[in-house]
Amino acid sequence: MTKKLRVAVIFGGRSGEHDVSLMSARSVISVLDPERYEVVQVGITLDGNWLTGSNALDLFENGDVRNLDRVIPPTDPAARQSLFVLRSTKTGDKFETLNAIDVFFPVLHGPFGEDGTIQGLFEMADVAYVGAGVAGSAVGMDKAIFKDVMRAHGIPLVKSALILRGEIENDMDSVIAKAEALGSYPLFTKPANLGSSVGISKCTSRSDLAEGLMDAARYDRRIIIEGGVKNVREIEVSVLGNEDPQASVCGEILPSREFYSYESKYIDGTSGLIIPAPLPEDTADQIRDYAVRAYKAIDCAGMARADFFVEKDTNRIYLNELNTIPGFTSISMYPKLWEASGMTYAELVDRLIHLALDRKTQRDRTEHRRTA
Repeated sequence: MTKKLRVAVIFGGRSGEHDVSLMSARSVISVLDPERYEVVQVGITLDGNWLTGSNALDLFENGDVRNLDRVIPPTDPAARQSLFVLRSTKTGDKFETLNAIDVFFPVLHGPFGEDGTIQGLFEMADVAYVGAGVAGSAVGMDKAIFKDVMRAHGIPLVKSALILRGEIENDMDSVIAKAEALGSYPLFTKPANLGSSVGISKCTSRSDLAEGLMDAARYDRRIIIEGGVKNVREIEVSVLGNEDPQASVCGEILPSREFYSYESKYIDGTSGLIIPAPLPEDTADQIRDYAVRAYKAIDCAGMARADFFVEKDTNRIYLNELNTIPGFTSISMYPKLWEASGMTYAELVDRLIHLALDRKTQRDRTEHRRTA
């Protein structure tokens, strides 16, 4: 028999997308074939504590993690991919070593999970992990830096401006003037380093704009203001692969609210999806090409979902962002687009695990010391 792969699914985290991560992890764990995979559940609390147990996800969802074991994250390659668990015994607390983990599968959205921080931890520990590396994760997460890279590669974007929290606090009038220079209302405010539409506001007036800026500043010290696209369609594409990534069919979001907000994504679940999106063939092909180009430009790996705006009247295309750990819930666009492209959810998760192992093989070929 082929040895089972031991997969550590990591969920929760310290970001505002903690609850979304739990939903995504539930879906991922549900399709990991127990005949092929041994799953280790690892949850990270909002305080940053790593905890494990056979029912860790259940307890995280119920908000009571007191009976879970404390985990010491991997940091040393000599530990051979192990996790260390602190357990209480009659004679006192002691560390126990879990069997070696073959692949770490972070299902962590937003800061401390999707931004290169945990990826750096995995790199230091020299372990295989699902998804983009440090650079791809960090650039994909920071909307301002991502936009600069996309412009350098000739990929079209909407007009935008980067604002610092200190500017909002010290001179709101100047910030509003800079925002209005982008164009007419509506304008959008968003944290530079967050996803799942957390902290995003659609602003139709100066008072809206001031409120949106202050709300976004709760989640990040760097805030993006974007010009709106009139009469817009929201199109998404899933990308999968390492050095030779492939793009799925295009899908269209029909927001149940003014825009594709956190509530319409995860709370009421009433936004409509059209897969494949009814687009002219050349427009769909151009969108998929932009998605792959953007993916390669930031050295992404494993997976990403590319989000676009398309003007209804002109079919003019604008890339919005690239999500390197997209939502994996039952209603998430990323797996749905691959399903429409001929790959089931379970096959997709299998593919991501093997892409992680392939990426680790490539890293192992890299020499880090000068040889004579």
